Amino acid sequence: MNEPKGEDRYRLVSVTLDERTVMRRSPEVEHERKVAIYDLLEQNFFCPRGEHGGPYALHLAIEENRLLFDIRAEDGAPLGRIGLSLTSFRRVVKDYFAICDSYYQAIRTASPSRIEAIDMGRRGIHNEGSQLLLDRLAGKIDIDFDTARRLFTLICVLHIRQ
Repeated sequence: MNEPKGEDRYRLVSVTLDERTVMRRSPEVEHERKVAIYDLLEQNFFCPRGEHGGPYALHLAIEENRLLFDIRAEDGAPLGRIGLSLTSFRRVVKDYFAICDSYYQAIRTASPSRIEAIDMGRRGIHNEGSQLLLDRLAGKIDIDFDTARRLFTLICVLHIRQ
């Protein structure tokens, strides 16, 4: 078997979400999920501490108020699980959901300048959540900011229970 080269060693090649708690998603949320996973698999940096390189498969789940990163080798062999308390994410996820609702309402009736202002706020809160994820993973998994952004989107998708 060929050894993965450079950047191929520290990347995700598969991302799945725990679907057990999801009943249905709106078309907008499902679109965001698909885009986040597609973009994440196209370009990412993912390096669990203590690992000598992947590529990796990641399964994200929420269990008992914890965000779980189930990390596996590309062939499915388990490499470890990392759990993060969801407490620190609650406010930013709640704020992100609220501004997304405003955004989706605004695109139906608001002026372009109002939509742009709401979208700037939405991106700002998304960046805040991404930075929080980077901070919480420090010392556990090294990721870049773009990878954190896409993972934060997926964390938000996991929080939806409609």
